[in-house]
Amino acid sequence: MAKASTKSRTSTKSRTNTKSGTGSGPSRSGGANSADGSGSTKNAGGKAGSNGGSTRGRQSRQQALVRELLKRHGTTYAQDAGITLRDTPMPLYQLLVLSMLLSARIRADIAVASARALTDAGMKSPRRMADATWQQRVDALGVGGYRRYDERTSTMLGDGAELVLERWGGDLRRLRGSDDPEGALREVPGIGPMGVSIFLREAQAVWPEYQPYLDSKALQGARKLGLPESAGKLADMVKKEELAPLAAGLVRAALSSKVAEEVRQAAGA
Repeated sequence: MAKASTKSRTSTKSRTNTKSGTGSGPSRSGGANSADGSGSTKNAGGKAGSNGGSTRGRQSRQQALVRELLKRHGTTYAQDAGITLRDTPMPLYQLLVLSMLLSARIRADIAVASARALTDAGMKSPRRMADATWQQRVDALGVGGYRRYDERTSTMLGDGAELVLERWGGDLRRLRGSDDPEGALREVPGIGPMGVSIFLREAQAVWPEYQPYLDSKALQGARKLGLPESAGKLADMVKKEELAPLAAGLVRAALSSKVAEEVRQAAGA
């Protein structure tokens, strides 16, 4: 899966169209339209001022939207699941599990509750997940409400834990240093392209080389809110530590028109 591009950080400069019926040269903008040759120039200046004000107004509205989104829906999914994300083995593994659960065709709140239930049942690390029985994993998933895919997911959780132990010694930081971290993530059972996106959207908080990671789902939320559909431009609107919360908020806006409308109303947009 292609990583969200950061090449769009440089904003495109606006260009004033100088074309007229007499040609494009700036010295031809007056003359026939006014006795002193200044009428067209004044008009162009007025349009430029109007365009500048319009641009500033749009930027102000967009900034208000971003602030309201962060305030109301800027909690990361890892935080919702009770994961204190750090660049250490256990929370990174817990994020991997959460990413797998969230990528299934099931409500996000159920996936988050099920990740919490697995942690509460002691399955906090790949070793503990692998050592748990298939039924213990099924039971924990059931506590979180993850019943539709619980049996298949229990198997994938066990197989995935074994792979993480065998391939990276239980430490996903070793995956981070590989030639193709995204490809390596897809080798984990239950982690497809969507799971990779979810993992890296959240992991960018502790893996800054992935910033800004704003995938197609996050940019879909930006479009619903009337924000720039560019990872670079969105990143320029927040602090680095706000990128993961911003991504989570944008995904919520993409998934819920109610969230998008609430943010727009709060921002007066």
